[in-house]
Amino acid sequence: MINILILLTLPEQVRQQYLEGVKALSVKTQVNLVDHHSKVDPYIESADVLITFGPMMAEHVLEKAKQLKWIQALGTGVDGITNRASLGKGVTVTNLHGIHGPPVSEAALSMMFALSRGLWTVYENQGLGKWEKKIPPTLLHGKTVVIYGTGVIAAELAPKCKALGMRVIGISSSAREIHGFDEVHTRENALVSIAQADFLVLLTPYTPQTHGIINESTFAVMKSSSFLINLARGGVVNEADLIKALNSNTIRAAALDVFEQEPLPAEHVFWGMRNVIVTPHQGGFYDGYVYEALPVIQTNLQCFERGDFDHMINVVKVAQPRAS
Repeated sequence: MINILILLTLPEQVRQQYLEGVKALSVKTQVNLVDHHSKVDPYIESADVLITFGPMMAEHVLEKAKQLKWIQALGTGVDGITNRASLGKGVTVTNLHGIHGPPVSEAALSMMFALSRGLWTVYENQGLGKWEKKIPPTLLHGKTVVIYGTGVIAAELAPKCKALGMRVIGISSSAREIHGFDEVHTRENALVSIAQADFLVLLTPYTPQTHGIINESTFAVMKSSSFLINLARGGVVNEADLIKALNSNTIRAAALDVFEQEPLPAEHVFWGMRNVIVTPHQGGFYDGYVYEALPVIQTNLQCFERGDFDHMINVVKVAQPRAS
């Protein structure tokens, strides 16, 4: 019998979808579910498999996982998992690479529209019963969007921006032609590209190389009318520098789905800033997500049952040395 632990801090309905869905994949499994890392103790020592999101993890989970052989991350990013010292050297990590293009690209567009139309002010005025036409909306048509990161999500987003009449510039680890982009430049030339941005959309993976890569130097070259959208990871942005840029009107506004600390503390300044839209790390979250995830989990579970790790899909290479 294979012991599977699902660790998910998500709405009850979604947790149950995962629980029932994973149970239905094999009769050779015992599946348990907890909604917070503080509740793993009855199950983690005997768990062979852990299914979770990196941001929901904690060090003690892996420290107590004595039999763990496979972690299925339910997102593309595996920070919070592969960067933990307690991750055993023999643990295989897989992710859900490839399914986030439609939801996250639509999340980016929704943020772009919300920022350009000033919808945060509209909603605020609605609650006050206040009829006000203050600042004219900005069109996306004719504007330049710079997309930092040119992976699967960016490949979905770029053509959609082009269809709206936007100029699309990509920033990547290497300069190359990519469908849907007018130009693609390297990170070394990022500031030259960012200086042209009306919208800067962050989609880059979070790595030691991208930690704090969006900072005071970035904001210094941006237009005062420009908008920042972060759908990558909180650690990509130096939040202290961002707050200064927003308070000084160095940039106009930001829409943030990810943060250095999650959940975002109730006392955090972002909540009260009138030029910030906060969403709770839900860019890739949508009503069909579970049903996209389950086929990947099924394929990997079938391989796991056979001891066939070589044919698992979306295996993540863990580059950093780890303690066993």
